[in-house]
Amino acid sequence: MQGMPNPPQLSPEQRLASLEKAALVRTQRAEIKAELKKGSASLASLLERAGIEDLVGKMKVNNVLENLPGFGKVKAQKVMEQVGISETRRLAGLGANQKSQLLSLIGK
Repeated sequence: MQGMPNPPQLSPEQRLASLEKAALVRTQRAEIKAELKKGSASLASLLERAGIEDLVGKMKVNNVLENLPGFGKVKAQKVMEQVGISETRRLAGLGANQKSQLLSLIGK
């Protein structure tokens, strides 16, 4: 049995471009989380965008919930357990029932 193959070697330019792209995505996600905290973005709007925008769809559900006003790690974890969402689930991976249950529990 062989292990997984190594990823392809990137040129310094390709590596730099990848690092810049990753930094940009992290910045954009941080902005989305800040909007959630301020209340200028809602969970409902993010769930709608998750199917359309890759950036939003790849955000983890627990990270999004933790950034809602009045939520922290414990409350987010309880809501996820109540709805039956795995810790590793991302917004784009939620089913219609999970989305509606989340929205009804959170009320936004």
